[in-house]
Amino acid sequence: MSPGSIEKVLMVDDDPNIRYITEMSLVGLTDWKIKTASCGAEALKSVSEERFDLILLDMMMPDMDGVACLCEMKNLLATELPAVIFMTAKAHTQEIDHFRTLGVAGVITKPFDPMTLPEQIEAILAPA
Repeated sequence: MSPGSIEKVLMVDDDPNIRYITEMSLVGLTDWKIKTASCGAEALKSVSEERFDLILLDMMMPDMDGVACLCEMKNLLATELPAVIFMTAKAHTQEIDHFRTLGVAGVITKPFDPMTLPEQIEAILAPA
């Protein structure tokens, strides 16, 4: 996926402050449409009802962690899974390598700079 093809983003995080900051950053600095979800169950409902170009997925949520949510999304959407970027406060090189084997496009560590978040996303999604 190229960064220019992003139109609609799903941001999944249990922390309302992170959802707010992410949404304000992306709405203010891009023309992307942003939808938020506060848990894995909400995210699964959203992806079953709408098509997204990108999912920003928190790794540590109380109901379902990011890996479990990603697996459920894969089962639900089969081959139509959009690009997924994990967002986490705990990302070691070994974990990031493991996440890539799960099919995620990349990892953004928290805290992140809201002013450069779109560039971080675009760098992850840019063709190699």
